[in-house]
This record gives sequence, C-alpha cells and structure tokens, in this order.
Amino acid sequence: MTLYEQTIAVSKAYLGPATESFIDRQCKTRLKIEPAGLGLAQLADLAKYVELYGATIMDPEKAKLLAAKIGGLR
Repeated sequence: MTLYEQTIAVSKAYLGPATESFIDRQCKTRLKIEPAGLGLAQLADLAKYVELYGATIMDPEKAKLLAAKIGGLR
C-alpha cells in the first residue's frame, strides 16, 4: 500500500466521503505535489496542514489526532 493510500485509509474515519478531495487538495495546493507522489519527506508537512485546515471542518481535537496518525505513517 502506498503512503497516499495509507493516508486515505486512516483519514476516512475522520473525514468520511470528503477524505480524498481534502487530502488531494492539501497535496496539490500546500505541498505542490500530485497526491500519488506523496512520500516520507512530505508527511510531516501534510500532517501539519491536516491539523490546521482540518480544524476548520471538524473538531480541532479530532484534527490533531488525525494529524498525529498521518505523521506516524511509514
């Protein structure tokens, strides 16, 4: 399973049907990469953006938990 697929899998419980569009948007607009190209080098930054922008659409504590899970992927 790719890092992108792992990210989508752990995020589904938090973001539901909006998961792919949210993660894709963070990759493209914030990280300036195609989502499929997500690598370990970008993971910490993705986690930071997920926490920051995720808190605008969900409970900030849930966004923090999701960011921690994403940051812990390998």
